[in-house]
Amino acid sequence: MRDEDIHTVIALLTTEVEQWKVPVVGQMATGPSRPFRVLISCLLSLRTKDETTRVAAERLFRLAQTPAEMVQLDAETIAQTIYPVGFYRTKAAQILRICQLLLERYDARVPDDIDTLLTLPGVGRKTANLVVTLGYGKPGICVDTHVHRITNRWGYVQTKSPEETEMVLRKKLPSPYWIRFNDLLVTFGQHRCKPISPFCSRCPLTPYCARVGVSRHR
Repeated sequence: MRDEDIHTVIALLTTEVEQWKVPVVGQMATGPSRPFRVLISCLLSLRTKDETTRVAAERLFRLAQTPAEMVQLDAETIAQTIYPVGFYRTKAAQILRICQLLLERYDARVPDDIDTLLTLPGVGRKTANLVVTLGYGKPGICVDTHVHRITNRWGYVQTKSPEETEMVLRKKLPSPYWIRFNDLLVTFGQHRCKPISPFCSRCPLTPYCARVGVSRHR
């Protein structure tokens, strides 16, 4: 893919993904406690399917919408509420500890910068970027396995890890696309540009895609 093709590709992607639901974390990015909802739902989503995450997050947010409300619950209550998300007991303990830290250090406010967010237990760059972008609407590029895989498959980047992909995209991806890039590529990766045997015959991006690493497609 040529660098200048990205504008056409984003336009095509935007139209293509309208037929599917946005990723669950984007669905949770609503209301006055939006940064907190994004943070918690992103933690729940790790190694868990979107539909399972959505149901678990909705159950949990019916019990607690703020850090102060969350610390009134015990770890077992949180664990049973979020079950069957992956590692639900570990995540319950992380959620409680994070909420305690938010109350102790940040006056119950979720930090809005990546470096501070990365000091919270269980929070990696993907989660931190989603909080900054979806929670606060600040510039950032969230790179997960879909974004890393697809941008390399296009030939838009040539990188070895999601972290490296994020740094390269920060230099070359036009900033108006930063916040929505993750939602677009995650949705596209879940339904069309799958890890194994992608649906290239149905893909409107075929003329722009180098198909790097694609040995079999449909």
